[in-house]
Amino acid sequence: MSTFYIPVALLILSSLAYWQGREKAFALTAQARQGNGRRLHSRPVYYGLMTAFWCGAPGMLLYLFWLAASDRILTGLVLHILPENMQNLPEDRLNLILNDLHNLIAGHAAPGDIDPAMQAAVDFYHHLESLSSVALALVILAGSIAAFALVYRRIQPALRARNHVERLVYYMLISCSTLAIFCTVGIVLSVLFESIRFFQHVSVPDFLFGLKWSPQMALRADQAGSSGSFGAVPVMAGTFMITAIAMFVAVPVGLLSAVYLSEYAGKTFRALVKPLLEILAGIPTVVYGFFAALVVAPFIRQTGTFIGLDVSSESALAAGLVMGIMIIPFVSSLSDDVINAVPQALRDGSYGLGATKNETIMQVVLPAALPGIVGGVLLAVSRAIGETMIVVMAAGLSARLTANPLEAVTTVTVQIVTLLVGDQEFDSPKTMAAFALGLLLFIITLILNVIALHIVRKYREEYE
Repeated sequence: MSTFYIPVALLILSSLAYWQGREKAFALTAQARQGNGRRLHSRPVYYGLMTAFWCGAPGMLLYLFWLAASDRILTGLVLHILPENMQNLPEDRLNLILNDLHNLIAGHAAPGDIDPAMQAAVDFYHHLESLSSVALALVILAGSIAAFALVYRRIQPALRARNHVERLVYYMLISCSTLAIFCTVGIVLSVLFESIRFFQHVSVPDFLFGLKWSPQMALRADQAGSSGSFGAVPVMAGTFMITAIAMFVAVPVGLLSAVYLSEYAGKTFRALVKPLLEILAGIPTVVYGFFAALVVAPFIRQTGTFIGLDVSSESALAAGLVMGIMIIPFVSSLSDDVINAVPQALRDGSYGLGATKNETIMQVVLPAALPGIVGGVLLAVSRAIGETMIVVMAAGLSARLTANPLEAVTTVTVQIVTLLVGDQEFDSPKTMAAFALGLLLFIITLILNVIALHIVRKYREEYE
């Protein structure tokens, strides 16, 4: 039995609790106006919010906990009804049985002869799932009603409902920020632990300074074509080349667009053009990848052939140009905000000294906004380095150490996707190399972000 109706029921109960709590507060307010009681400490809406929160929040927390832990709990109970010879197995064999059990439960197993013991386990799992769904609904319903009754009885003029609600909101904000931090730490640790396992097979100097990337490990001693070279220099060189091309496109166009929109364009034109420019930021990156692979790359190849150049069908130039187009609104929006933050008094003072509009922009506005612009450009570089879909569809797969943008190169994100696509063994250096590349990419983007924040904080000018 599905439990999707529980959040809906909690929402309805919380809405009714809000209405009841607010109505009781209004009734107490009416009594106070007639001289039959004290005035309420808080506005009626706070009493309604407090009642709604305690009616719905505990039940929702219990529901989320059950969603996260139900499969593990039910699977543990089901394992006890399996035969002894299927329980006392090594961990790898037991994991295979659990995998088959989950496939049977989800209905993904191919039709055929099913072990009667496994079928009995599946039936027992479904039986427990139905019972647990009913029990969960009853427990949450009873708990919500009890919480509502308790809070409803406490609604009195002396109850500081506003303080209570504000404290709950404060703790909720702390919980959300803490959850974000834990997610970040979890991502970093997961990548770090797998990278450490990779560096147990491949030394750090060979990875950082090696000039050949061929992550093909031999499965047999006599297997050919599996060199197992893990030098990341060609991969990083391709990443930086495509990023540099993208920045040569995005920075001038984005910065000049921001200068024009903030200093020259009228209000009507700005209100029309700026949303159109920022539409580029809302286009999915896979669409940019299609555009690069089907339009830009063939155009560059045909143009190069026409003038006698040998251009690869998946050149770094095509991927970099399209990536630069994608990053234009990022640079433009950040630069526009920074330029608009420059006080008008600086412009007026420059005009008062006889400077023209162009001289004011070049010698006053842009120098004052330069720290923010540089920080925004570095953030755009981080965005370009981590881009995936465009380079997967428009760049190459082979790692070449070249400075020619007309040749095919690969990037870190392309190699991560290539190494982790399909069924993989997560105990081989070939697969774990993806985590090492991810850690290297994370460190590079972190350094760029730190540099950007340092520049903004060090050179930021504060005006009164």
